[in-house]
Amino acid sequence: MSGKKYSDASERLDRQKLHDPADAVGLVKELASANFDEAVDIAVGLGVDPRKADQMVRGTVALPSGTGGEVRVAVFAQGELATEATEAGADVVGAEDLAERIEGGFTDFDLTIATPDMMPVVGKLGRVLGPRGLMPNPKSGTVTTEIAKAVGEFKGGKVEYRTDTYGNVQLAIGKTSFEASELVANFTAVMDEIERARPASAKGRYIKKITISSTMGPGIKVDPAGLGD
Repeated sequence: MSGKKYSDASERLDRQKLHDPADAVGLVKELASANFDEAVDIAVGLGVDPRKADQMVRGTVALPSGTGGEVRVAVFAQGELATEATEAGADVVGAEDLAERIEGGFTDFDLTIATPDMMPVVGKLGRVLGPRGLMPNPKSGTVTTEIAKAVGEFKGGKVEYRTDTYGNVQLAIGKTSFEASELVANFTAVMDEIERARPASAKGRYIKKITISSTMGPGIKVDPAGLGD
């Protein structure tokens, strides 16, 4: 059934047409046909070479309308900072004991935050956390002494992004149940942040293509023109 729905949605769509963000979001909502609240994803193709360290685009962006989902946060901290993390709503907090759990196969979390003094312990988990994109990093604000602030921000709609091996940035900007204006606000925040993070060494056209889609729906192309490129 879902295959037929997808085909029907695709047939109603001009695949090559470029849309402005508001129209694209409207189409995503209109064409979403799954019997669950689908995520709305954005994929941005950048004119960078991610193999070069100075062209890796990564950071965080606060989504003004939130993510629409529960973000499970694991924190590596000790003493008072561990207490702060717990009080701020972290889902799991620990030190060497947490590292042992993760080495034993525990990965029931979406984000890892660590205090700087815990990084020698966390560093040993690179084989487990790295491939899952869960390794804390100072550039994304996940290695910090401001633990309560970081937990609150990521729980409240702050998300990490980074280019993949092909120079694409992909992340969820909400759910199909969101109001169109909420999705547009999140889209705008993401694009503003990606533009801000433009590497000085990136030459030529920076934002090459933008696609928005729901989990089960077809991709809608967004016109990069007029987005500050």
